[in-house]
Amino acid sequence: MTTKNKAPIEKIRDGSLEISIWANETEKGIRYAADGVIRNYRVGEEWSKTRSLSNGELLRAARLNELAYSRILELRQSDKATAT
Repeated sequence: MTTKNKAPIEKIRDGSLEISIWANETEKGIRYAADGVIRNYRVGEEWSKTRSLSNGELLRAARLNELAYSRILELRQSDKATAT
């Protein structure tokens, strides 16, 4: 049985770009995952989100993915340390 949290456990941001890290508890333990990079933008008074990125945002998005990967590794290591 897998249960999902309703909110991410962490968000990593760089300006208008963000990536969320999720922790899902399974029978085998906690499984961490990251969603894709999202760009927040404003139209008038309302905020919207998109996964469409400009060429100038691609390197920043790659860096966010790298940071999310590193953070998930840290979380896994922490879980292993507390389990022993």
